[in-house]
Amino acid sequence: MSSSVTLTAATRQNLLSLQDTAALTATTQNRLSTGLKVSSALDNPVNFFTSQSLSQRSGDLGNLLDGISNGIQAIQSANQGITSIQKLVDQAKSVANQALSTQITTTGTASSAFSPSTAAATINLYVNGNSTTVSVAANGSIDDAVGALNAKLGAGSFSKSTDGTKIVMNASADVEFKDTASQVALGFSAGTASSGPTYGTSTLSTVASQSSDLTVAGVTARASLATQYNSLLTQIDQLAGDSSYNGVNLINGKNDNNNLTINFNPRGNSNLTVTATDETSSGLGLKAITNKSVATTGTGQGNFLLNADINTTLNSLTAASSQLRTDASTFGSNLSVVQNRQDFSKNLINVLDTGSSNLTAADLNAEAANSQALTTRQSLGISALSLANQAQQGILQLLR
Repeated sequence: MSSSVTLTAATRQNLLSLQDTAALTATTQNRLSTGLKVSSALDNPVNFFTSQSLSQRSGDLGNLLDGISNGIQAIQSANQGITSIQKLVDQAKSVANQALSTQITTTGTASSAFSPSTAAATINLYVNGNSTTVSVAANGSIDDAVGALNAKLGAGSFSKSTDGTKIVMNASADVEFKDTASQVALGFSAGTASSGPTYGTSTLSTVASQSSDLTVAGVTARASLATQYNSLLTQIDQLAGDSSYNGVNLINGKNDNNNLTINFNPRGNSNLTVTATDETSSGLGLKAITNKSVATTGTGQGNFLLNADINTTLNSLTAASSQLRTDASTFGSNLSVVQNRQDFSKNLINVLDTGSSNLTAADLNAEAANSQALTTRQSLGISALSLANQAQQGILQLLR
C-alpha cells in the first residue's frame, strides 16, 4: 500500500517560495559570473539576435581598420618620398645654377708675332662647339685681324699685346681651332692635329689640340657638375623605388596596378582610390646630361657647355618642383580623407559595441543587490518554513 507525506498548506506555500528564491538566486549568480542578462536566444530572442547583428558589423569594421591603417602608412610613405625627392631636385637646381655661374674662358697670348699673309687666310674655329670661320684679308695688319676676330666672337675677345705685335685672346667661350694652320696663322703655337675634342655639328668634325699658348677654363668644371647632376637623377630614381610600404609604392610610376584602393565598409561600395604618380626622373621630365646638346643635338656641345642647355635644364627642374608640390598636395588631401574615415570607423565601432552591450549586458550593481536581497529572502523563507511546522512539532511533544 502506497503512502505519501502530507504537508500543510502553509508548509507547501513556504516551500514553493524557497524554490522560487533558489531559482532567482541561480539566475542572478549566472548574470554575475557572465556579466550578461541575455546569454542565449532563450533569454530574449529579439535582444540576443539584434546584439549579434550589431557585434558582427562592429567586427567587420574592425577588420577594415587594419586596411585603413595600412593605407594611411602607404600614403605617408609616398609623401615622405616626395619630400625627399624635392630636396634632391633643389640640390640638382643648385648644381645647374652653379654650372651656369661657372664662366668659360679661353685666354692667352700668342708666342709669335702676328705676320700678315700675302694671301687671304681663313681661320677655322669652334666657339662653344659651333663651327665658325674668320677671314683675314691678304696683307692685313694685326688690327685688321683683331677686328675680324672680334666681329665673329664679340668685342674684347681679341686684342693686341702691349708691344702691338702679338694677338691676345680673352674670350668668354671655349675657343678651339679646327687645324694647326689656323693656330699658326694667328701666331699661336701649333697643337697636335686632329687630336682635340670632337664637335659633330658640322663638316669640321675634328679639332686640333689646344695651343700651349692658350688656357681654357670652366669646361672641365661644368662637365664635372653635369656628372653630379646625373648622379642626383639616379638618386631620385632609387628614392622613388624605395618609397614603398607593405609592397605598395604610390610614386614609382603611373600604373593601375600601383593604385591603392582603401575600403571603408564590408560591401566595398564605400572606398577611396589613391592614384599612383610617377616621381622618377623621367616622370618629372628630367633628362640626364650627355655629350650632346639639347638645343642643337650637337655631339660635344653637351655636359653643360652651353648656357642654353643649362637654362633648359633649370626650366625642367622648376616644372618638376611644381609637379612634386601638386602631387604632395593631392596625397595630403587623400590622407586627410582616410584619417577622417578611420576616426569615423572607430567611433562607429564604439557605438555598435555599446548598443550590443546595452541589449545583453547585465547591471552588475543591480544584480549584486539582487543577490544580497535573495540571500536575505532565503533566510526568511527558511524561518517561515520552520514556523509553519511548529504545530506538528507541538503534537510531537504530546506524543513524548
